Amino acid sequence: MRQIYLDYNATTPIAPSVQEAMLPFLTEHYGNPSSIHAEGRKARTAIEQARKTVAHYLEASIGEVFFTSCGTESNNTILLGAVRDLQVTRIISSPIEHHCILHALEYLKTQYPVEIVYLPVTTTGQPDLERLEMLLADRPGPGTLVSLMQVNNEIGSMIDLNVVGNLVHQYGALFHSDTVQAIGFVDHDLTQLPVDFLSGSAHKFYGPKGVGFMYIRNDYTIRPLLYGGSQERNMRSGTENILGILGMARAMELAMANLDERQNHMQQMKSRLASGLLEHVPGLTIDGHALEDISQWSVIDLSKQSGMHHRLAIADISQRGIPLIECPFMEDKNPFSLFDLDSGIRSRIFLFTTGQKEGQACE
Repeated sequence: MRQIYLDYNATTPIAPSVQEAMLPFLTEHYGNPSSIHAEGRKARTAIEQARKTVAHYLEASIGEVFFTSCGTESNNTILLGAVRDLQVTRIISSPIEHHCILHALEYLKTQYPVEIVYLPVTTTGQPDLERLEMLLADRPGPGTLVSLMQVNNEIGSMIDLNVVGNLVHQYGALFHSDTVQAIGFVDHDLTQLPVDFLSGSAHKFYGPKGVGFMYIRNDYTIRPLLYGGSQERNMRSGTENILGILGMARAMELAMANLDERQNHMQQMKSRLASGLLEHVPGLTIDGHALEDISQWSVIDLSKQSGMHHRLAIADISQRGIPLIECPFMEDKNPFSLFDLDSGIRSRIFLFTTGQKEGQACE
């Protein structure tokens, strides 16, 4: 049986045109970008062209885009830099952020005099903005950083960066958003968005693994996480991952081409999957904003499914050629216990998912 892959939020396959963009620098052009000879200059030129591409689709300055190894590195660099270099003494976040945020915040609390505050979150994954405004009004100014992900990596619910960012800036605070699950699927115009820092990871939008980027608004200067050479304008030492960087730039071009058309396609496929499952599986529920445009994917709640243990269900579905991801909601300290769920399966629909595959997955 041919596999039907529905776990695209964990990772995506590398698009053929992305592979083509990477191949010459795997087989022909192998100069070190820091070398001043012809091969080195060719590599440097390719990296800077990739930076222009990423900056173009973000509507950012090339001086605001720094290449990293992943979203985790980007987020850690930004959070540490805010506390260490920008005199941030309070970070307001939520209990349903990605672990690279949650664990970084726990670390910072042990090493620096910084207060960590977690906002209450609704059962559909939305942070309590009234509570956020109360906290900001109580202590306004740049000593506070708000860090909220744009698209949740488990249930797919989204926040409005304009609404949150304007609220944060109204009180003079800084705003960081982990946009790893949004880059390539949502338009980002950073000349208009009230965001000071954000992050991306190529393998979430048909690019290679092991490469990402961070955006740092020109108004702010933070020190690097790694020390050594002067790569990335002294912000990220180490020989650049030129293959990954070129692949990421091409993947972003691919992702942003016909964005509206692709978004409509994915919403249609998501609705088809959700509706088909609800029709065929008694007692099953779809959580979060799964049936609304605000959600990027679906979480299938098996906790109310009589006679079906979620691990056995996932194993059975996988044996039928449909890889999905288990959401262990009741794991110790897992923030998703607030959804009152025992178990769930997460699925995400991407560009290459067809209606035929959705129908087969439901069956």
